[in-house]
Amino acid sequence: MSEAIIKIEELTKIYDNEPAVDRLSLSIKKGEIFGLLGPNGAGKSTTIFMLLGLIEPTSGNLQVCGINSTSNPIEVKKRVGYLPDDLGFYQNMTGLENLLYTASLNEIPRKEALKRSHHLLKQVGLGEALNKKVGKYSRGMKQRLGLADVLIKEPEIIILDEPTLGIDPKGVQELLKLIKQLNEENNITVLLSSHHLHQVQQICDRVGIFVNGQLLAQGNVKELANQLFGNQAFVVHVEADPISSELKTNLKCLEGVTNMKEISETAIEMYCQTDITPLIANEIVNHKANLLALSNKSYGLDEIYHLYFEGREIDETTKIS
Repeated sequence: MSEAIIKIEELTKIYDNEPAVDRLSLSIKKGEIFGLLGPNGAGKSTTIFMLLGLIEPTSGNLQVCGINSTSNPIEVKKRVGYLPDDLGFYQNMTGLENLLYTASLNEIPRKEALKRSHHLLKQVGLGEALNKKVGKYSRGMKQRLGLADVLIKEPEIIILDEPTLGIDPKGVQELLKLIKQLNEENNITVLLSSHHLHQVQQICDRVGIFVNGQLLAQGNVKELANQLFGNQAFVVHVEADPISSELKTNLKCLEGVTNMKEISETAIEMYCQTDITPLIANEIVNHKANLLALSNKSYGLDEIYHLYFEGREIDETTKIS
């Protein structure tokens, strides 16, 4: 198992007697892409600021790359690259000049800075625009430059706060592909904060659902579905003719089936603990029924997300670690 590169224990931040982050505990593995998913105001940015040592927690412990962010924020910043949702570049400087300026702030020698800058600009698809002033860059180009900017100091972790905000769909896909590529090629740990479900699901190894300062659940999509929907995590839609009483009984008795719903004389839905589509198909064929259609559905992040944010009570029974 990979070592944890970010460790958070019972982290709390209180403003005006209200918790912005409430007893957050989280562990992120080295080389992982972790998505912090939640609506605006959930406490995601506050958590990021505490990780970076920009604000002090009210209580709790946190370590980034084995370093306490609160007591030693400068050392953490040397190892972490941060891309905020509101990018700040010098508009009258070129992409290359902006990177070189960042490199100088990080005390990277000029010769090495030039080498890294040219390599990174090419890697993020800005090789042809390196001498173009940033004021003429599109939002997507600025996000790509932002990635190059956080990578110039060769960090172990990059933290991206709403990285796809304001980018067109094509630009979003390109940026997500680039983030995944950088993660795989350089084994960089990525913490991605977002409220866009589909984007998070596309590239994240695991997701944490964050609301009202609390981490309600974490895991990959399959694990979250199992946690939330329990023994009905998979739904199999079956159409066959005929569906006899005997066939229904046999299907109900298959291992992993927890419930069955009749849709029509020739259609049923089966709720299962796991995906047993092949067993269902085999049972129908053995009963010499005509199999007309068979499709399975595993709950996606959309259903999981809305289960939490549409009327679900937040209490101790809801929180999942």
